Amino acid sequence: MNNVMEFLLLGPTQNVKLQKFSFVVFLIVYLVNLAGNLLIMITISTLNSPMYFFLASLSFMDVIYSSSISPKLISSLFVGENTISFQSCMTQLFTEHFFGGSEVFLLLVMAYDRYVAICKPLHYLVIMRQRVCVVLLVVSWVGGFLHSIIQLSTIFGLPFCGPNIIDHFFCDMYPLLKLVCTDTYVTGILVLANGGLICTIVFLLLLVSYGVILHSLKNLCQEGRRKALQTCGSHITVVVCFFVPCIFVYVRPANTFSFDKSLSVFYTIITPMLNPLIYTLRNSEMTNAMNKLWRRNTAFYGDNIM
Repeated sequence: MNNVMEFLLLGPTQNVKLQKFSFVVFLIVYLVNLAGNLLIMITISTLNSPMYFFLASLSFMDVIYSSSISPKLISSLFVGENTISFQSCMTQLFTEHFFGGSEVFLLLVMAYDRYVAICKPLHYLVIMRQRVCVVLLVVSWVGGFLHSIIQLSTIFGLPFCGPNIIDHFFCDMYPLLKLVCTDTYVTGILVLANGGLICTIVFLLLLVSYGVILHSLKNLCQEGRRKALQTCGSHITVVVCFFVPCIFVYVRPANTFSFDKSLSVFYTIITPMLNPLIYTLRNSEMTNAMNKLWRRNTAFYGDNIM
């Protein structure tokens, strides 16, 4: 039986001064996230490459993923209204795991794309043809959807009898399980297997794939090695920022620690903002495309003014 109609999110801090500071920081980060990822999606429309097709998809996922958490967090810090209804909590839970899970699988797909581009460059356009790219993207979406449905179905039918205080800034599995008024040992194992185990396996596969790629660089010329290292370096940075905190939070029995909120900030708020910065600042083709787009728009508005 569920007697809880709404939850109270304690947020990142209870200190009033820190709340005001956090509001400004999270608002800036969220706006940079939106602007950066939207700019990537607009710019990539001028580029024709499987890698950029996946990068645009990653940016879209980042926007929705962070938007499932950041607006509620920012409004709570500004207004001081920390309650969230049971239905909204479950919706947030589903959305964040759907797009977060899809991103996990997409990063694996992007690693495969880089493997083919660097290790089999002559066959790249044949292997990574448009239909294959669409299928790989759909598989990522389906993987994220199944992951999220399993998470939601695991907790949705459990009884919440009170209290209703969630010591977090968003609805997540372990903080919610802490409020369930029944034994959650088996449920915690299921969550660990569906969340932590998937993150760990994908992370290890990513490390192996980039290890193979880096090993193959000895066969490239100096310029090709530099470009490959530049691309792989940006991918590895994203992977580490996203997976390491995520694994630390989920690969353990159903329990919460005080520093979980700080770690969660990395893979829910910081990483989605860093993705556009990492990929654009270290990618000359993206930088050139953005410059061309900027010059074209500047010339267009200049002609209209004249």
